[in-house]
Formats: sequence, C-alpha cells, structure tokens
Amino acid sequence: MPEESPANCRFYVEIKEVPHAVFTEVSGLQVETTLQDYEEGGNNAYVHRLPIRTKVGNVTLKRGMTKSNEFLKWYLKIVRGEIERRHIAVVMYDPKGTVLCRWNFNNAFPVKWVGPQFSADGKTLAVETLEFAHDGVSVS
Repeated sequence: MPEESPANCRFYVEIKEVPHAVFTEVSGLQVETTLQDYEEGGNNAYVHRLPIRTKVGNVTLKRGMTKSNEFLKWYLKIVRGEIERRHIAVVMYDPKGTVLCRWNFNNAFPVKWVGPQFSADGKTLAVETLEFAHDGVSVS
C-alpha cells in the first residue's frame, strides 16, 4: 500500500529570539544545481552534463499583521548596515502532532519586507510578508 502524502496545513516557523511568530504561508523552499554541458571529442551520442554550483533560493514568510513590528525593525537594521543573522526553522507536523520534517536555514537575514495592502471596504486581511536570504538549508 503506498504511503499517503501528508497535508501541508500544519507547520510552525521558529525564529531565534522571536518566540511567537505564527505564519500562514511559507514559500521558496528550493535548492537548485547549475549544470555545465561538456562535449566529449569523438562521442556524438550524448553530451555530459556536470554539476557546477548549487544555490538556495530566498524563503518568503507571510502572516497576518500583529501589533508587533519586529520583522520590519529587523529589516530596517539591514537597511542601516547592521546585518543581524538568525537561525530559522520551518517544521511540518502530521495531524497527530508528530514532526514530519524540519528545514533549518542557517544565518538568515531579511532582504525584503512588504506591508499590508489596504482597501476601503475592509474585507481583506492585513498581511505582512518577509523574504530572507540564508547560507544554506539542512533537513532534520
């Protein structure tokens, strides 16, 4: 019997020194390897494809606005040249509360902050977006 894929609705984001960060969306969990084609003399049947460099993408977190401006303040430090790096982890849980996977992002720092979109009808949720760069991802 094939293993059932878990629903992706139960996750938490842990940010060093920010104990109450609740997010509704995480995107950008990706790793990509650049390839270089190498044509071998005398062999016309195929081209060798060799891995050159692996890079990680920026990760984007979204959440409803709160009274706290902690993420904007963190980003504004970067704007002033004060790079404050933090460890960030995205943890996925199954419906019973068991940890399925943990993605750890080392030395993360914000590279973009987007505030809420306002509308006069007041029917949309005020959402804050934080995009961060990091030195690499590990899985545990």
